[in-house]
Amino acid sequence: MKKIYHLSTCSTCQRIIKELQPLTGFELQDIKTTPITNSQLEQMHSLSHSYEDLFSKRAVLYRERNLKEQNLSEENFKELILEQYTFLKRPVIIVDDHIFIGNSKKVVEAAKTAIHS
Repeated sequence: MKKIYHLSTCSTCQRIIKELQPLTGFELQDIKTTPITNSQLEQMHSLSHSYEDLFSKRAVLYRERNLKEQNLSEENFKELILEQYTFLKRPVIIVDDHIFIGNSKKVVEAAKTAIHS
C-alpha cells in the first residue's frame, strides 16, 4: 500500500508532497474532506504501534481543551483522532509496511528514501 494522509489546506503538507514527487502509485487522502475511518486508523496503529505517536499535540484543540493536563490513554488518543481530523499528526505516509508520521526533516528524508528506492 502506498498512501499519504494529509490536509490539503496545510502548507507544510503541500510542501512535503511536492518534495516527495514523483509519487507514482500513491493514493492521497485529504483527511478534512475524506475523514479517516476506524479501520484506516487501526492500520496506521498496526504499523506505528502507538496512537500517541499518531496524535498531534500541536493542534489548537489540544490546548483549548486543556488535554495536556489530562492523563490520556491510548484509547483516548484513538477516540480524539477519530473525532477530529486536526488531532492526526500530518502527514502520515505509508509505503508498503513502513509508516512515516509527521513533518520533521528526518521523517521526510526517510520517507523519500523509502519511496524512491
